[in-house]
Amino acid sequence: MLTRHLAHTLVKDHVNVNAIAPGLFPSKMTQFVFDGAGEDGATQNIPMRRAGRQDDIAGTCIYLSSRAASYLTGAVIPVDGGVSTR
Repeated sequence: MLTRHLAHTLVKDHVNVNAIAPGLFPSKMTQFVFDGAGEDGATQNIPMRRAGRQDDIAGTCIYLSSRAASYLTGAVIPVDGGVSTR
């Protein structure tokens, strides 16, 4: 909701506001998931059957930073291996 509110408020100033909603990515915050269940166990509920990688997020960041996204504002883009499709 914050993304949509800021997008609506800042559009008059020609500022685009979008968000990336990441799924499971290896990090300090999610390490306990991988330690407890292992990678196979941690990713069993992800349709793509794998955790995210740096290049998965990087591609989305590059897109949002490019001219290709110049007409996009207020969007929340899930980068979650298909979890949000359920």
